[in-house]
Amino acid sequence: MKGSDINLDYQRRQRIGFDEAIFCDGKSNDQITRILDEAGEKDVSLLLTRISANTCEALEPRHRSAMDYDTVSRTAYFGAAYPIAPGPARVAVVTAGTSDTPVSSEVARTLNYFGQDVLEIRDVGVAGIWRLLDRIDEISDKSVVVVAAGMDGALPSVVCGLVPGLVIAVPTSVGYGVSDRGRAALHTALASCAPGLLTVNIDNGYGAACAAIRAIAPTRPEAKD
Repeated sequence: MKGSDINLDYQRRQRIGFDEAIFCDGKSNDQITRILDEAGEKDVSLLLTRISANTCEALEPRHRSAMDYDTVSRTAYFGAAYPIAPGPARVAVVTAGTSDTPVSSEVARTLNYFGQDVLEIRDVGVAGIWRLLDRIDEISDKSVVVVAAGMDGALPSVVCGLVPGLVIAVPTSVGYGVSDRGRAALHTALASCAPGLLTVNIDNGYGAACAAIRAIAPTRPEAKD
């Protein structure tokens, strides 16, 4: 929309292999409506992130009916997602605790939107390390492992010391007091002695998913059906 506050990047997939996502937190209902109108006119699908249930409910019925909305991850698919790639999942998404699920679900939903199947393993934090060890063979089989953890944020380092694939840490804003809304977990990941651990920003499940896609699918995906 020339001259407006909306300027969607329709060439992103041609440049880097996957489409622009729409970060909805901070956008008005009018702005989101105009984005969806433009996408509908051009017959393109969109991934919307950080869209609240209230915002989704306030949209016009014609837009809500075209959306697949998930309340846990606060993501929505507007139109059709990419077809899931054939074969077994190449990415595992591992969650330290149930409280980290909103972030890990954003990872999984983003990967699913872009055509990647996911193995999700939840509530295997280091306070009960046997829970992780019970699943470590499944996790070790994956090319990329995304680990979401708050509080002390120890799980990504532990996983990175046990599996051969790329490990991406997602610090989450879960925890008491000095956890400082994810900063302690972020610092733990950045200071990790586990070689090769990569780290994204606090609660950035979308960014972690995009990093995983770049690692396993460096070529441009096929067009959506």
